[in-house]
Amino acid sequence: MIRKTLAATLGAVVLAGLGLAATATPASAAWSDCDPGALCAYLSDDGAGTPGQVFGDNANLEQYNKFNNAESLYNNGNSCDVRIYDETNYRGNNFVLGRGWAIGNLDGVYGGTYADDVASNRWVC
Repeated sequence: MIRKTLAATLGAVVLAGLGLAATATPASAAWSDCDPGALCAYLSDDGAGTPGQVFGDNANLEQYNKFNNAESLYNNGNSCDVRIYDETNYRGNNFVLGRGWAIGNLDGVYGGTYADDVASNRWVC
């Protein structure tokens, strides 16, 4: 717990340049169930529980319960960042989640736009 808190404190990056109020942090042990190369969504904050995983670009993540109801995200991509959209078909508000980074609580992203709803993703290399 101390390691997780320390990592979150030391590695926190405020995404103000993108208009986000959320904080992204380097992923820690809580995210370890996410397979390499995957974008993972969790139904609980801070990567708790079993992740829903996708690989590649996805125009409609709302068909997957864990993305449609996501509370946290982790980019365990092999070499790329991932752009996350709040609407299907790569539309709406969006932000880039760096490779190896996580958002422990989506409620603060764009004033709650992403709370319980990650709608599409596109890998950015």
